[in-house]
Parts: sequence; structure tokens; C-alpha cells
Amino acid sequence: MVMQNVRQTRREEERHAVAIIKAPPKQPKSVTIQARVEESVKTQLDQYAQFIDSTPSYVIAEALKVLFKRDDEFKLWLAQHANGENPEKNQGEALTKIA
Repeated sequence: MVMQNVRQTRREEERHAVAIIKAPPKQPKSVTIQARVEESVKTQLDQYAQFIDSTPSYVIAEALKVLFKRDDEFKLWLAQHANGENPEKNQGEALTKIA
């Protein structure tokens, strides 16, 4: 009797654990940045976004990810400067010291 209850409980848990429709992936937090580029770069950015049926923001974000992943010198530099502190905080402190 006890074994039957354990099996029944496990089957009920398995039924509840698997959703028929998967939840959408969580979107990472996004922030807005501003950048000045040559007009020809902006034109090509827009054309590339159109080419892949996406947005210029997506193209920029993905291009930067590729850059960060492939630049071995940057990865070395980053490892040397990764001390567990927030880089934005350090940058803000540096700007405060300059001003």
C-alpha cells in the first residue's frame, strides 16, 4: 500500500513537472546606449539589419558579442582586470577623480 502511494505520488509529480508549452526564454536586461558613427556605417548597419530581417540594435549587440569572444588580447586584458568589482563603478570613480 505504501509503495503504491509512493509510485502514484511520483507519477503525479512527473505530470506536473513537464509543461506542454514551454515558457519563453527570459530576455536579458537591456540598456540604451548612444554612439556616433559615420553615415556610411549607419547605412550599412541598417542594410545588414534588413538583410537578416532584424533590427540595428540586434546587429550591434551580436557584433559586439562576436568581437568580445574573438579578441584574445581583450580576453587577456579582461582577465587581468577582473578583480570582482563593478567596472562601471570603477569607471565612474575615475571620471570623478579627473573632474
